[in-house]
Amino acid sequence: MVGQALRMMTASAITDCTLLRIEKAAMVAALHKRHDFSEFFIAYVLSRSIRLEADLIDQLFNSTEKRLARILLLLAHYGKEGQPQRIVPKVGHETLAQMLGTTRPQVSHFMNKFRKLGFIEYTGRLKGRLEVHSSLLNMILHE
Repeated sequence: MVGQALRMMTASAITDCTLLRIEKAAMVAALHKRHDFSEFFIAYVLSRSIRLEADLIDQLFNSTEKRLARILLLLAHYGKEGQPQRIVPKVGHETLAQMLGTTRPQVSHFMNKFRKLGFIEYTGRLKGRLEVHSSLLNMILHE
């Protein structure tokens, strides 16, 4: 959309998804002709910008432990409209480590700590389900 000749980032899905490629000309035409779509798209771009800013601040100023807690809460949809989905998609320690910019052993250490403190419930290495409790949010807010 902004005319970058090279792709600057990659994305990885942590759940099954379907992608649709939209040519630039078709997207521009839809934004001009469909005001409901353009409003939706602008709202999405603004929310994405806010999320990226929050991610940068999180990376610069918070510990790995707090960043992991934040990612788990985001995966469980805490802070979004409606009820949180306490059970998050299956995601491995290696993927969480990549998301955090840390190592898998460090993620394992904090996941075990969160489990012992009762913030989460899961069976090792996230092969089973992972349930995030609101107490994890309270821990972040009160530190």
